[in-house]
Amino acid sequence: MAKIDLKFLDKFDSDITIKTVVCEQLKDIFISIQYQDEAFGIWLDKSTAIKFAKTVRTEINKIKEVGNE
Repeated sequence: MAKIDLKFLDKFDSDITIKTVVCEQLKDIFISIQYQDEAFGIWLDKSTAIKFAKTVRTEINKIKEVGNE
């Protein structure tokens, strides 16, 4: 299996990243935000993560509707 570390970079500052990690024992998702040497995050259960993903997609669609793609 490939070892991949996928991080999302902030639009304005490449020192800020967001990363997701799955905890298989707890069956939760951890969303980590890191800035230089500081990090914080949030644990989401599966149903909350699904709702969060749907909300992000809805917000993306709002951007598309305005024509700012």
